[in-house]
Amino acid sequence: MQVAVIGGGVVGVCTAYFLAAEGHEVVVIERHGNVAEEASFGHAGLIAPGNVTPWAAPGMPEKLLSSLFYAESPLQLKPKMERTLWKWLRLWFSECDFARFRTNKERMQRVACYSQDILRQIREHYELEFEQTQGLLHIFRNERDTQLLQTTLELLSSYELPYKVLDADAARLIEPALATTTPFASALHLPNDGAGNCALFTKQLKSIAQSIGVEFYFNSVVSQIHSDHYKVSLQVDAKEFTADAVVIAAGTESAQLLKSLGISIPLYPIKSYSATASIKNFDEAPNGVIVDEAYKVGIARMGTRIRISGAAELGSHDATLRDAAISTLIKVSDDWFPVASNYRNASFWSGTRAMLPDGVPLLGATPIKGVYVNAGHGATGWTMAMGAGKVVSDIVSGHTPDIDMSGLTLSRYQ
Repeated sequence: MQVAVIGGGVVGVCTAYFLAAEGHEVVVIERHGNVAEEASFGHAGLIAPGNVTPWAAPGMPEKLLSSLFYAESPLQLKPKMERTLWKWLRLWFSECDFARFRTNKERMQRVACYSQDILRQIREHYELEFEQTQGLLHIFRNERDTQLLQTTLELLSSYELPYKVLDADAARLIEPALATTTPFASALHLPNDGAGNCALFTKQLKSIAQSIGVEFYFNSVVSQIHSDHYKVSLQVDAKEFTADAVVIAAGTESAQLLKSLGISIPLYPIKSYSATASIKNFDEAPNGVIVDEAYKVGIARMGTRIRISGAAELGSHDATLRDAAISTLIKVSDDWFPVASNYRNASFWSGTRAMLPDGVPLLGATPIKGVYVNAGHGATGWTMAMGAGKVVSDIVSGHTPDIDMSGLTLSRYQ
């Protein structure tokens, strides 16, 4: 089949690779000049199935409301008269109870664990190096932050993911550079989680995909999609192209493309920030990854650099770097690894990620013949990309996916 993939982020490129490996003729249509130019460029870097967690969690609505008064809140709300924002927030609030949190986390973890297995196979097969590090410490500053830890441990056990709950002294044996001046109650150690350079990996996989026949069309914008039950037509700039199937993996643009087909999903762009700092004192830098639960900030080692990410915003769509968000990233970095780098000289980035209220991606077929979707991964796109791409490729190819698809398809919103 001729298959068009819309979107050249890590999710789209993974999807294209698996489709080509199945023998399809594949093109990737990307509006920027190269792959990994948006969310995949400034990604946190985490490849962490054990750490995937929906933002819709008990206690998060209170944190969101407190952001109106507290500049260093991990989640900021910029109130505005935008119908889609308030609709999304209403749905998000409904997902913040304990039962929904557990269900959504299990669904996310199902995709993430599958994805990690496939990424390992691809990495070993092609002998890829993309500045990967191993090991993650999820740090809880106080006992209040550990309220959902038991549910996390139960799900980790059900997927046979190794973990240890550590006190501060034991955690510092794993990450000796952790500042002794910043107290914390406990840490969850996930030895199989880690991080890697998402943009570098995406470009490596792009080259591999090209070697097996994938064509990339850059600086090309898809404005509309039509289906006549025989072929799918795409309006690309001023031209029309046809394909047997199309996969929408266009991040924040996915909702608008689906809307042109009469399909409405509550996909909303969440603005997030990251900083990339060169290491100046390697003995004082992290060996792997830490995640600060209180501030929802991740700090990941990437070769000779450190990637710090977090400080999400709702209701803000431009690329303006907000001073309070930058200060939050710097504060958390200074709290844990104060002399590893001069964080104020870091390269700062902001961009949007497409997120659904429950945090679970949408994978597979739509009601429109020949149109498929691979979107809504939010901040966990890098963690889920390989698994999500393989699942969607299997569905397009008429194969049964290797994982249970319940709760992962468009049916939960139709």
